[in-house]
Amino acid sequence: MIFSLFRKDPRRTIIATLYKKVATASREPGLYASLGIPDTLEGRFEALSLHMILVLRALRGMASPADEVAKDLTDAFFRDMDASLREMGVGDTVVPKRMKKVAESFYGRAQAYDGPLNASDDVGLASALGRNAYGAEAPATALARYALAADREFKTVSLDVFLETGPVFPMPEAFA
Repeated sequence: MIFSLFRKDPRRTIIATLYKKVATASREPGLYASLGIPDTLEGRFEALSLHMILVLRALRGMASPADEVAKDLTDAFFRDMDASLREMGVGDTVVPKRMKKVAESFYGRAQAYDGPLNASDDVGLASALGRNAYGAEAPATALARYALAADREFKTVSLDVFLETGPVFPMPEAFA
């Protein structure tokens, strides 16, 4: 029984691999150089949040056990955010307060992007992304086209393929 603690959980490995692919996609240099996301701590959070939201939306439309995968992936995201705060030197007593703000920001963005993504509303999505990713009232038109293209593509992928290959995001430079 004690040896089971040292075995690798295949589900945990799948989630870790999936999260790593999402995080890697959010660090694509073209997002910053071509699509204008600021290469700052806040900009990196915006890019990661956008990619997580797109993947979670895709999982929402897939058959079971996609809902469990989405939950585990969300947990991985928040564990990573917690670890990042601690690496930046945020004290143990402050981390929960900061994590609450991170969660509010993430879920607020998910709600703000959901409607325009559902309606394929590039103008509405560009406006929301401009406020969040750019921190300005200027619309993020190219970033919105990128997100809509990824969202459309993910609707054509099965859960098995999604877990095997991971999410394949378009090249940001194609939308600049």
